[in-house]
Amino acid sequence: MALVDVLIPTYRRKTGLAIVLSSLLGETFHDYDVVVSGQTEDEVSYLGSIEIQMLARALRWHGHQVRLLRHTPRQGLAEQRQFLLEQSQAPYVHFLDDDVLLDPPVMQRMLDVMRTEDIGFVGCPATGLDYLDDVRPHQQDIELWDGPVRPEPFTPESIPWERHKVNNAANPLHLERRLAPDGHTVRYKVAWVGGANILFDRAKLLNVGGFSWWRRLPAEHAGEEALAQFLLICRYGGCGILPAGTYHLGLPTTVEDRGSNATALFAEIAREYTANDADQTESPDAEADWNTRTESAVG
Repeated sequence: MALVDVLIPTYRRKTGLAIVLSSLLGETFHDYDVVVSGQTEDEVSYLGSIEIQMLARALRWHGHQVRLLRHTPRQGLAEQRQFLLEQSQAPYVHFLDDDVLLDPPVMQRMLDVMRTEDIGFVGCPATGLDYLDDVRPHQQDIELWDGPVRPEPFTPESIPWERHKVNNAANPLHLERRLAPDGHTVRYKVAWVGGANILFDRAKLLNVGGFSWWRRLPAEHAGEEALAQFLLICRYGGCGILPAGTYHLGLPTTVEDRGSNATALFAEIAREYTANDADQTESPDAEADWNTRTESAVG
């Protein structure tokens, strides 16, 4: 079993998927396997295409197990992520979207922070390279971690929504140039770091329900990654890091209807089992109580 399972949901982005798989071949970290869950209608010309099959063979040649799975019908992003999570047995799961390019040291950098901090997740924001000349100092009020990353017991009324702005456009690159010019890793506080490139502690993610609350959402929704990260921050802590080394390909969205957002469940689920738990002393009974309430909360 590998240390990390890389989980890639994909839909109608063969070129993007090929770029992500190529990025994995170039990573300096090697102890990972790959699971791809495809929901494109014509999978024969998608997952079965020459490009994707060749890259899967190349990854296998380098010692990685690769599974290319067809998962239909589409029932939304949260359900797709839950399906992928259920395929994994590794201690860490690395969710990658099918529209990003990675720098070679990204996976190792994220894992180093995860193992040092022992937190729920480490995220790298996906930068829009077409925004390089769009400098936004009014969106770069970053909150750095000074000392170990800790849980932050948000309430529905105190979620620090403004933090997301540092992840917009090319802000991560502009901040990296200022804060980490020599390439050292900077950890910063987040409410969420998008869903394009996130490393999770699998046991901790499962302990807050994974994405099993997908049934509470209509098939067309967004924001599922934000809700999962919020729950983990409250319970275990989570952070973003720079350098991010993650570049958004600028492909058209595959979620055109964003009228329903999983963040609407924040208050509901947080009130059920996260608002005050992060400050409590851990004990076997407390952990069992958390698990019981989690199962009740997420169905």
